[in-house]
Amino acid sequence: MLGSIFCDPVCPDSSILNLIFDNSMTQAMREQTAATALPSSLTVHVKSKLLEVGYEGGKTYRIPFELMRVYSPSAEVMGHGPGQETLQVGKMHVIIETLEPVGHYAVKPKFSDGHESGIFSWDYIAWLGENQEALWADYLARLNVAGASREPDFAALTSDAGGDCGKPGCGSGGCGSH
Repeated sequence: MLGSIFCDPVCPDSSILNLIFDNSMTQAMREQTAATALPSSLTVHVKSKLLEVGYEGGKTYRIPFELMRVYSPSAEVMGHGPGQETLQVGKMHVIIETLEPVGHYAVKPKFSDGHESGIFSWDYIAWLGENQEALWADYLARLNVAGASREPDFAALTSDAGGDCGKPGCGSGGCGSH
């Protein structure tokens, strides 16, 4: 069973959320999920924009929010099959606003750009942690080929183009809702 999400006032980051795993998870349940990389702790570091994933035995990954966002395992990002991926641009400053448990197998982050459809399984999170250097290189190369940037397009975000939702930039996709 998963525990609760709470703020940790001791950490140097001002807004830290911890997802702690309840000790009531039996050894049998852990063995049953041995094929999955079941973490013992998750800490959302808002200021440094990192998800810290801890495992029994001391292994730890610090996965940047931006990497999680651009490799979100959602249909919006990955498509519905090979070759249908959508390059995510302008996600450099994205943060995780909430992190919800999904059963005993995953978490679902809500990112500050409104994206919340990716369900990150324990195996997927471990894969991101283990492969983040190669994933970063691949992402930066794809941005370069596309002539795109990690930086948000602030002109689109502050444009007063107007649109259905009434937010500045709406109509150009800058509001993140369209």
